[in-house]
Amino acid sequence: MIFRQATIRLTVAYTVIQLGLFAVFAIGIYVFVTGTFDFDAAEHDGEGAVVAAEQGFELLRTALIIFYACLLVVIPLSSWLMAHAALKPIKASFERQQQFVDGASHEMRTPLSVIQGELELALTRSRSATEYQAAISTSLEAVNGLTRLADDLLKLSRMTEEDLAAGFAPVDVNAAVLGVVAHAADDRTGGPVVQAHLGPPCHVWGSDELISRAIGNVVDNARKFSDPAGVVGVTTTVAGETSVIQVRDEGLGMTADQISHAFERFWRADDARATPGHGLGLALVKQIVDAHGGSVTLDSQYGHGTIVTLRFPLRTQ
Repeated sequence: MIFRQATIRLTVAYTVIQLGLFAVFAIGIYVFVTGTFDFDAAEHDGEGAVVAAEQGFELLRTALIIFYACLLVVIPLSSWLMAHAALKPIKASFERQQQFVDGASHEMRTPLSVIQGELELALTRSRSATEYQAAISTSLEAVNGLTRLADDLLKLSRMTEEDLAAGFAPVDVNAAVLGVVAHAADDRTGGPVVQAHLGPPCHVWGSDELISRAIGNVVDNARKFSDPAGVVGVTTTVAGETSVIQVRDEGLGMTADQISHAFERFWRADDARATPGHGLGLALVKQIVDAHGGSVTLDSQYGHGTIVTLRFPLRTQ
């Protein structure tokens, strides 16, 4: 509704401006022609020359009026097309922002409901220290989830290539992978073991924090959707002028349709909704990789695991 009204108003504005300009142009032409015509010379040539000149002026007026009448039909249509084209990217951006806000609101609602429910339940009657501790632990876990969500949202909304490039430095890819593996090993929630298979030493130009975050998000996803007794492998190699990082799991896998949506913000597959998460992990991974001039691809077969490949240009500075 908002964009429909904006399109109408912009169409009217374009129409008025164009018709006004064409009216001034037509009047200017007529005034110039009649003003520069030498009537004295025409009278010297006889009355016929004057009549011919007046007929020419009348023909010019008629042609300008007919042309302007045609413009009254053509210009509103062209103005509508111009208004629609001008508002199209704004409308698309607005719709993406609206989807983003709706998705964020939806994702925040669940942990907030958990916190509210646990606190209300704890206050209904006196409970043991163990029960209070359980309620606090559940609430704290939900708060941590909200913190991660807020952090991801801020990174997705504020991160620009210019801002990132200002803080770029050499990043040891193998060291970043080892840091992610060590963090996974310290995770007490259980899950598959993460094994690193490191290639030759290599450095890329970028942000150590964000590259580690990208690798960590992929590894976290792999662990979430894998058998707790399984193994997630992280391999680093060098291909030409590119550092290649592959994260392989033998978990749930994805269908072709799911792969096509995997990097969309807040999108989650139906069979993954029972698993904790907000659908931002891979979206953030793609944004980080793109900002570093790299690429990310996802190869998966439903029921047979997934391979996520991150590629970063080797250091050139």
